[in-house]
Amino acid sequence: MEHPAITILNANRIMAISTVRPDGWPQTTIVGYANRGFDIYFLIFRGSQKYANLQHDDRISIAVAPEPTEMEQLKAVYAGLRVKEVTDSQEQNEAWRLLMERHANLAGFKIPNSNQAVFMRGRCKHVSVLDFSQGAGHREQLTVDDSGLPMSEDRSRDQWGTSAAETFDREGMGVAAKE
Repeated sequence: MEHPAITILNANRIMAISTVRPDGWPQTTIVGYANRGFDIYFLIFRGSQKYANLQHDDRISIAVAPEPTEMEQLKAVYAGLRVKEVTDSQEQNEAWRLLMERHANLAGFKIPNSNQAVFMRGRCKHVSVLDFSQGAGHREQLTVDDSGLPMSEDRSRDQWGTSAAETFDREGMGVAAKE
């Protein structure tokens, strides 16, 4: 059975990526991605601030989620990972194939010139999954080992989710909203 985090990663196409600027400030941007399990591939320009940031510090944080129409539909993945440039031509071709499969707008384009664009790969290490379909505030945290398998998991519910749901129901809006 597929891990819920991988199901969410497989179902989406863009992610927010946060890098650390050389001055210590975080920088968050949006990039298209493709994944194979917990391995994430994305493409950036060599001249970009993201690339400069990654030359200084290879740690990133990502956030992936669709916009739900109802709070109970919220499912998201947040992860910390270290990334590196893909330099092997076979892996570059595979990354490009995965990206083209996920992003139909790339169809017909040739693989980018490595002097201009860089394929990056990282494996999710510290992962949090929000799944409000299991109750408001439902959260799972896991660590992924070097082989890509979850090592340890912690399932819990944030208190704000429970208290917000109780307040919502106590005010009688929960019943009206579901009708």
